[in-house]
Amino acid sequence: MKITAVIMAGGRGERFWPKSRNSCPKQFLSLTSDGETMIQKTVKRLLPLVDMNDIYIVTNAAYKTLVTDQLPDIPEENILSEPAARNTAPCIAFAAAVINRKYDDAVMMVLPSDHLIGLEDIYINTLKKAADVAAKNSSLVTIGITPEYPETGYGYINFGAENENGAYTVERFVEKPDLATAEKYLASGKYLWNSGMFVWKLSTILENIRSFMPDIYEGAVKIGEAFGTPQFNEVLVREFTAFRSESVDFGIMEKAENICTIPGSFGWDDVGSWLAVERINKTDADKNYISGDVISVESSHTTVCGGKRLIAAVGLEDIIIVDTDDAVLVCSKNNTQDVKKVIAQLREQGRNELV
Repeated sequence: MKITAVIMAGGRGERFWPKSRNSCPKQFLSLTSDGETMIQKTVKRLLPLVDMNDIYIVTNAAYKTLVTDQLPDIPEENILSEPAARNTAPCIAFAAAVINRKYDDAVMMVLPSDHLIGLEDIYINTLKKAADVAAKNSSLVTIGITPEYPETGYGYINFGAENENGAYTVERFVEKPDLATAEKYLASGKYLWNSGMFVWKLSTILENIRSFMPDIYEGAVKIGEAFGTPQFNEVLVREFTAFRSESVDFGIMEKAENICTIPGSFGWDDVGSWLAVERINKTDADKNYISGDVISVESSHTTVCGGKRLIAAVGLEDIIIVDTDDAVLVCSKNNTQDVKKVIAQLREQGRNELV
């Protein structure tokens, strides 16, 4: 069965401020030393499995130029521009309806645009297995990450028995736990991190959208029917902006049957905050990650991302510094999740040019 991939690239990456901005969010930035952006890496690693003509990018309409500039080999008709932010369920419904115009049925992989994978061969083999399970059993397949420590920043997948295809039944999805609960999950061996990666047939996901989100299904069908016609943009704006904002986890995955998961151990990193930079790049002998014009004196476990100016870091520990032309972030590693609060205050002050 034909395999297609949908890459979700509409997020704003607010925890990577001040590098990530409304005009150029995280997925379009390079956070590694090779110079490739996050979305370029996402597409490149898929090519052993998916033809470039079968890769679709769903993004905010404001980011279409960024996508075409960074991914010139993606067919323009495969760049699906959302006229409004409506979370992952409408995003997936939109893509499924459009792809269904091309193929009566196909395997559809849904992947974030801003994750990193360390072991790409294992990653591709895991996706192949998920595609096979989805094609044969009409299952909703999610890729779970085998946890390495009691992470409190991820949702978890509680899994049960292994079926004949090497996948595991999903018992339930659970929200981000506190530390004590995360430690219990890790010790049980029955929980995986929820990676936000899904694999299913077009027919399977469309039937589940029809069952659990009929209003979104009806709108998506109209969008799909209009695709490729002069009326497409008008129909897209009318139907998509009317969708409620809903995640696929809440709208479908927590309600549907025939859900299974495949554990993955392929060096996954969701690159969720500035803490990830030292994980995904080489650090020096003092566990610092330094880029740009920086002098470091007696500093350790510190990340400094310089710009045009010289930065002198003296006696620092567990600090993050990020310099851009118009803003500087100085942050304790314990508070990286609070960077979004800076953006909230900037908006309150009407300083939208910095957001």
